[in-house]
Amino acid sequence: MTEKSPAPRRLRADAQRNLDALIEAAKEVFDTTGVDAPAKEITDLAGVGVGTLYRHFPLRSDLVKAVVESGIDAVAAAGPELSANHRPDEALAEWLRRYTRLLGTKRGLAPALHSGDPAYQGLSGYFMDKACPALAALLEAAVADGVVRADVSARDLLYAVANLCMPVPGQEPDYNQRMVALLIDGLRTPHPGSLSSGGRGH
Repeated sequence: MTEKSPAPRRLRADAQRNLDALIEAAKEVFDTTGVDAPAKEITDLAGVGVGTLYRHFPLRSDLVKAVVESGIDAVAAAGPELSANHRPDEALAEWLRRYTRLLGTKRGLAPALHSGDPAYQGLSGYFMDKACPALAALLEAAVADGVVRADVSARDLLYAVANLCMPVPGQEPDYNQRMVALLIDGLRTPHPGSLSSGGRGH
């Protein structure tokens, strides 16, 4: 018989609160100051000591990775809630808006994520594994309801929004949000007489 690996130990409630507080604080600090912000700026905002930070995240890359994964998890997990509380097309649109905001917050993380550090190599796969099924479910529901065109895949949308969220010189992030809003409008099934259906709009 082979020995089973021990199950990962669950954090105590206070340790989990500290971990969550550190990740939330790091999100805010990284977005405003960048990933090289002093550790004390993060721990002061989180209300914990610097030692607590390094116990959870010995390397800065550990913290950056946790921040990115936390954002991905939150967006992916929003799918069922949005589906339960909104019409299919609105649930899809709101999910894409949240994804857009996630990409906006990653601007402060960009220097680290594109640094070639092997710690970040798995993030792209992590993102696709989490986000693609969540978006696919919302997209399929909207297509089945007849309110969204059927010739676009979840993967298409993820890449399209990512491209629209690339920084544009001289433009603030709300510019990218406006571009994504145009994409969302283009997903909707054209109504008779609309420009996209070949008719004359009035």
